[in-house]
Amino acid sequence: MSSLDSLQTVSHLQVGSSVYRYHSLPRAAASLGDIQQLPVSLKVLLENLLRHEDGETVTRDDIQAMADWLRERRSDREIQFRPARVLMQDFTGVPAVVDLAAMRDAMARAGGDPQRINPLSPVDLVIDHSVMVDRFGDDASFRDNVAMEIRRNGERYAFLRWGQHAFNNFRVVPPGTGICHQVNLEYLAQSVWAAESDGEQWAFPDTLVGTDSHTTMVNGLGVLGWGVGGIEAEAAMLGQPVSMLIPEVVGFKLTGKLREGMTATDLVLTVTQMLRQRGVVGKFVEFYGDGLADLPLADRATIANMAPEYGATCGFFPVDEVTLDYLRLTGRPAEVVARVEAYSKAQGLWREPGHEPLFSDTLHLDMGDVEPSLAGPRRPQDRVPLAGVPAAFEELLALQLNPAGEVARLESEGGGGTAVGGSVSEARVTLGGQSHVLRNGSVVIAAITSCTNTSNPSVMMAAGLLARKAVEKGLQRRPWVKSSLAPGSKVVTDYLERAGLTTYLDQLGFNLVGYGCTTCIGNSGPLPDEVSRAIAEHDLAVSAVLSGNRNFEGRIHPQVKANWLASPPLVVAYALAGDIRIDMMSEPLGLDRDNKPVFLRDIWPSNAEIAAAVALVEDSMFRNRYADVFTGDEHWQAIATSGGDTYAWDSQSTYVQNPPYFNDIDKPLQPLRPIENARVLAVFGDSITTDHISPAGNIKASSPAGEYLQSLGVSPEDFNSYGSRRGNHEVMMRGTFANIRIRNRMLGGEEGGVTIHVPSGERMSIYDAAMRYQAEGTPLVVLAGKEYGTGSSRDWAAKGTNLLGVKAVIAESFERIHRSNLVGMGVLPLQFVDGQNAATLQLTGHEVLDIPGIDDNIRPGQQLRVVARRETGEPLEFKVLCRIDTRNEVDYFKAGGILHYVLRQMLAPR
Repeated sequence: MSSLDSLQTVSHLQVGSSVYRYHSLPRAAASLGDIQQLPVSLKVLLENLLRHEDGETVTRDDIQAMADWLRERRSDREIQFRPARVLMQDFTGVPAVVDLAAMRDAMARAGGDPQRINPLSPVDLVIDHSVMVDRFGDDASFRDNVAMEIRRNGERYAFLRWGQHAFNNFRVVPPGTGICHQVNLEYLAQSVWAAESDGEQWAFPDTLVGTDSHTTMVNGLGVLGWGVGGIEAEAAMLGQPVSMLIPEVVGFKLTGKLREGMTATDLVLTVTQMLRQRGVVGKFVEFYGDGLADLPLADRATIANMAPEYGATCGFFPVDEVTLDYLRLTGRPAEVVARVEAYSKAQGLWREPGHEPLFSDTLHLDMGDVEPSLAGPRRPQDRVPLAGVPAAFEELLALQLNPAGEVARLESEGGGGTAVGGSVSEARVTLGGQSHVLRNGSVVIAAITSCTNTSNPSVMMAAGLLARKAVEKGLQRRPWVKSSLAPGSKVVTDYLERAGLTTYLDQLGFNLVGYGCTTCIGNSGPLPDEVSRAIAEHDLAVSAVLSGNRNFEGRIHPQVKANWLASPPLVVAYALAGDIRIDMMSEPLGLDRDNKPVFLRDIWPSNAEIAAAVALVEDSMFRNRYADVFTGDEHWQAIATSGGDTYAWDSQSTYVQNPPYFNDIDKPLQPLRPIENARVLAVFGDSITTDHISPAGNIKASSPAGEYLQSLGVSPEDFNSYGSRRGNHEVMMRGTFANIRIRNRMLGGEEGGVTIHVPSGERMSIYDAAMRYQAEGTPLVVLAGKEYGTGSSRDWAAKGTNLLGVKAVIAESFERIHRSNLVGMGVLPLQFVDGQNAATLQLTGHEVLDIPGIDDNIRPGQQLRVVARRETGEPLEFKVLCRIDTRNEVDYFKAGGILHYVLRQMLAPR
């Protein structure tokens, strides 16, 4: 085989008056063999390896393995991927910057240069997760919510402004601009990147990792990227490659067109259900087929956004004419559009009609078969046809508690079943001087929110058109519904205003409340006092309907037990109906001015009406809104911050504190040791999400975190949220496993973050038990079922686990990001084998566990033994699989974590 070095793969590309150097895939094919049938997403990975071949982290064999993938359409080869850039939002970005600041402190303490801790790749952090819906339903909502956001988060924002000046290659998009994924899609992403090196311009695919699971949204623009934990992202910023196995790629063929009245949301919920049922965890999904020719870019982004919900690493769409049209629409410079077209065609990355790459597996959907749908009441993959929603809710109500206190039907799904059964009560509430009945099924939150749908003009215009028709017929939002509109960018406000639809949304209570994630991340804010009191006093099972991507229990609002994902127009419709039990296909939403029933079909906009409204979206809107995107408003400009290479930590701050991770970094590295005499902190079932492990939303006053904040003089109304306090490890470790819906089987499935301390038998919070175990010198283990760590790429789910003293998590299976985050924080992920689990092994959580065989010779995929001693003294031995999956991860784990590894590498003598 001839050499594959840069002299033989580098070529030149003329685009207008510019000349770019690039690593040519066709030239590489002369040595590698035919790669034309490779999935496009793998071609992007191949180019990345060609560009970074150094004989050590990337070898010729790695590159050849990419081409050889076609033989079996799968590979067990580990490769090192170097993304072009990193994207962050503030919930995950603040702790990442905290870690970088802590690393600078540690570097200085160890006698090194703190300036060496600096991003080597471009990093963009968009502040979008902190605005809460405190005020809603009037013209002052946006102004007041922004003011409260700035007041609550002043410490965090001052810290980020310090980081903006202290670190190179680090930009901050201020609050009130938009959701990071929509800003990425509409402005930051380029599809094909260009950068100068040694005085020459190079072109290469735009790739990234992000600290939010839904980084995948930009896959719709032909950009390969996915969510990673904050600790992985920090390592990538500092020059460490992302270690991964060459993935399987599932091809998803789309043909046909959506029928009249169907939305992109209906399509993505169908795709999510299909892919979850097929099983694509840890795999790439690549969309192909002639149906893409008529699938708008915004619809592609909607599908790509929900890759975490269908479990894939990413959901990739190749570049084609639709991509170029979107780049033009969103105001990208003509030279960027020309570069994207020329490079993609030269590299074989362009989608050609009829071309079908070879995939590991395939699915097919005729989009003409899509029907109107919601997903819920607690998982995004649980699609329910619109007509079946009332029955689905009634089924939820009918669940009866078993004697152990767990929801019988949800027992096999474990982690967080919501106990709803039993109550059939109603409550009278007085709102606006009038009496109303609140009952099980009442919709108390209707939120147009989240990147999934607010980036899509067709569904946003559809919501506005439906609102106009409803107002014209005299319909109004039900008084008990908390309604909100949180667009993903200011461009949405512009085009709704241009179409004349804002006034109708306002009349139905969908006033602008902020530009951010809001309800989807749990920032739904408080319910009106009368509504909240009625729910609590009568134990009502009420619903939320939102245009988001996450509906896990306890996430949207602590008092709302059933959460439903829906398209923006359906969100408006449910606000009009006020009850999830109404059959939207056959029952009226309300009465018009003549007391005649109004059905959903009477106000649903036609495809032609939606298309006419979407045609009003212009490129000037994007250029104007993004012209000074990094400047911020007067609130942002007024935030004072101090300079310096290292951060001036404030010991009184309740938002930002120096974490203890690197306290011993200047001491010799200790060898790995077996886990001995460990206790079980908790026993969980299936589908434990990162929301269960590390909540993002409400902090209860009676929780360990709430009590800690109150001890420092913070009143409950100023608690903000767990997500906003991720820069303070004292809050976050107290919030670990503190979700109000998590169920620990050591207590018969009782809800809440509680456990049994063994051997005392005392019932206490998981945090308090962990602190007692630490004082006793007892290591801890967590037992769990399938899909442990599903959901958001939440590094605090691993950081908090580490700080509680958990040394290993033994589960039936892990979601991709959380497994790697555990390794990245020095927590050992272990997987039951041979169909075993905690139940089949009759593990109660009262055992003493030993895990021998953990030493510096640990290997990826190694089988280990666990020896359990029951309370009776009877021994039980079973095998587990070490889910340290790559050689790099072995190095990280031995160092105590990925950031410890990076820091020790920098401190090592040269």
